[in-house]
Amino acid sequence: MNKVKRAEIFKRLKAENPKPTTELNYTTPFELLIAVLLSAQATDVSVNKATDKLYPIANTPEAILKLGINGLKNYIKTIGLFNTKAENTIKTCKILIEKHGGEVPQTRAELEFLPGVGRKTANVVLNTAFGHPTIAVDTHIFRVSNRTKIAPGRNVVEVEQKLLKFIPEEYKLDAHHWLILHGRYVCTARKPRCGACVIEDLCEFKDKIDNE
Repeated sequence: MNKVKRAEIFKRLKAENPKPTTELNYTTPFELLIAVLLSAQATDVSVNKATDKLYPIANTPEAILKLGINGLKNYIKTIGLFNTKAENTIKTCKILIEKHGGEVPQTRAELEFLPGVGRKTANVVLNTAFGHPTIAVDTHIFRVSNRTKIAPGRNVVEVEQKLLKFIPEEYKLDAHHWLILHGRYVCTARKPRCGACVIEDLCEFKDKIDNE
């Protein structure tokens, strides 16, 4: 995989989807933060079903604290690991009020200090809510990066660092969303849809599947 091929890959992904974004429903940085926190080991669809009912009632740190942990659980009990996520959400709301005036901080260190917020969640918030050129490497992006050879790595941090190094500057802001959507709908885990892939001829995956 060379510089020219990587540039062409992202040029095509952009042409196919000029303005990619998250599939999580949100209107504020706080709503996005909580949605991403809830999405760990859960689907965006399941999170959206819960937050579509929660946010009209409580979509600020103060309002969620008023619900209390049991009140919050009633809204998110359909999401996996909801007990732990409820506890982390309540703790996060308290910290946001006490240390950040109820606002979502815009640095990785401050975000990762919040309970339930790791590097991936911090990167999503920085990128999607605040427009930072960060890349949150989840299972989809890890798979696509290794399978195509865009940025092969043994772990998520290594892949993230290589992506930030190799992706042309003009594509960095949206690269996270292009790669995750590509992994979710085209370069799927069990049976990649190689025949429907706009970058098939550039991809260096050895075991391409002749479908569609």
